[in-house]
Amino acid sequence: MASMRDIKRRRGSIESTQQITKAMKLVSTVKLQRAKARAEQSKFYFNAIYDTVTSILAKAQSIEHPYLKAGDSGKKAVILITSNKGLAGGYNSNVIKLLTKDPAFTPENTKVYAIGKKGKDAMVRGGFEIMKDYSEAIEEPNYQDGMQITAELLKEFKAGEISEIYLAYTYFKNTVSHRPTMLKLLPVDLDETAGGPDGDVETGVSESEEEKSTPMNFEPEDEEALNLIIPKYLASLIYGALVEAQASENGARMQAMDNATNNATEMIDHLTLLYNRARQGKITTELTEIIAGADAIS
Repeated sequence: MASMRDIKRRRGSIESTQQITKAMKLVSTVKLQRAKARAEQSKFYFNAIYDTVTSILAKAQSIEHPYLKAGDSGKKAVILITSNKGLAGGYNSNVIKLLTKDPAFTPENTKVYAIGKKGKDAMVRGGFEIMKDYSEAIEEPNYQDGMQITAELLKEFKAGEISEIYLAYTYFKNTVSHRPTMLKLLPVDLDETAGGPDGDVETGVSESEEEKSTPMNFEPEDEEALNLIIPKYLASLIYGALVEAQASENGARMQAMDNATNNATEMIDHLTLLYNRARQGKITTELTEIIAGADAIS
């Protein structure tokens, strides 16, 4: 059995850790409220633009355009959104597994555009090629970040360096529910676009079979229109994913710190019980020795 000094020292250490986890939980709670509001405000637009643009592209399948066809390189570009910090439970590892556990993505055929140091470090350890590091973008997401990443990706896509573009992020459903999501951006897979990026949110964009089969007329010319539409489509989805990921990160960290604080409370209670037992045992031993000494003298 550990000594009273050891128990007291360990209890003090856990109490110090508990103060840290409480503080981190409060900070994450405040950040979550702000990030949650941004995510909820952007969610409808995020899904609506996805459904709208994929509907346009579905009607433009006969159009020859560099953005509508997969290249011959066979390389996949993945925008991987994680956090710059840990202590968020399984938040980072869950989205990283979308790549590492999927046989379709290998170090040989995948180029990673990392947003978040945790994802970047994990991909480097896995042997994946890191094309660009945009880790600062996850701290304060803005639309300009989406435009910058889009410009780089479309340049590579148009040059034939990459054939497909994917987005791996964590979809924010509510405070306690966050779902790792892999979304194919280009070329659009029209068989997998129903329901929007989250797969279960009604966006308000619906079409009849007749409307779906109606040919699309572009003004100005189709190539010029797609040159304007597709970059905005990608930038909007990347920005939306950044906002969703930031809210998910703070929600996951808040839960993790809450669990850590509760576990610390349980450990402190257990150590307090052990300390009291050891103290009582020491007092009993001392009393027994005193009584035995008194009996020996008499």
